[in-house]
Amino acid sequence: MAPISPSKALSKLQQLQKEQGDPKKQLAILRISESILATDDVPKPTRSPSKRRSDASIDALDTPTPSSLEADLTHYKELFSKLRFSYIEQVTKEKFLRAIVGDPPLVVGHNENVELEAQLAEVKAELKQRKEEVRVMVEEMEKMGRDLASRYKNIQLQTTQLSTLPESIQNLESTIAILRAKQITTTDDVSSSQNLPLPATLALLSEREAELAALNRQLASLQNTLPRKTREAEAMERELGVLERKKGEAVAQAKEAQRRKREGESDGLEEMGRWYRGTEESLKQLLGVEG
Repeated sequence: MAPISPSKALSKLQQLQKEQGDPKKQLAILRISESILATDDVPKPTRSPSKRRSDASIDALDTPTPSSLEADLTHYKELFSKLRFSYIEQVTKEKFLRAIVGDPPLVVGHNENVELEAQLAEVKAELKQRKEEVRVMVEEMEKMGRDLASRYKNIQLQTTQLSTLPESIQNLESTIAILRAKQITTTDDVSSSQNLPLPATLALLSEREAELAALNRQLASLQNTLPRKTREAEAMERELGVLERKKGEAVAQAKEAQRRKREGESDGLEEMGRWYRGTEESLKQLLGVEG
């Protein structure tokens, strides 16, 4: 069987949703409470916070949830238990009164009581069996309900993903077309150099080999000069360290000289500088050196 495309699946799903008519019932799980709450002959039960354990709002009648249905089930179990007790009590009183006021009055002997007790035991055993069957059936229904709820959620998620899938497919197709166009352009550029005739190919190969040989020679030359350059760099770093120290000492001396000058002290450096300048001027005049 051929796979169905996402667009066809989405259109089929939308068609099924439109055929359902009511938007509130599109792909919805059967409402379990419709047979009790949404009937025309039986009015909806009046819910009072004092008589229910559930704190759900009245809107749960129209949109039941698992929690509201569970609360309803608990409420009806308690209600039916009370009604059963009241019914049995009322029927027993009625039978007893009829037996007393009847003409002649109904008198039950011990043997009849024993027979009734035996019949009652059989009825109780059968009722217990029926209750067990009902319990097993309820468990199966609960399991089926959870399974259906999980499947319904998955269907909703898949429907949302399916609605966005055509647009994603279109974007991917446009991206693939752009990449194919780029690939064709690159292939044309490469194939233009690969489809050359033999003489042109040999010439291009010789040119590439010459460029490779020149690069290899440059690399070998750089590798040979690398140790020398490394030693020169180390020597320059050592000299730079010495110069840095001298610079620091000179800066310290200059700062000290400025401090002494501000304080009015004289260490003879200015007189020595003036003497050096005068001596330099005298030597320049004697030697005839200008500037």
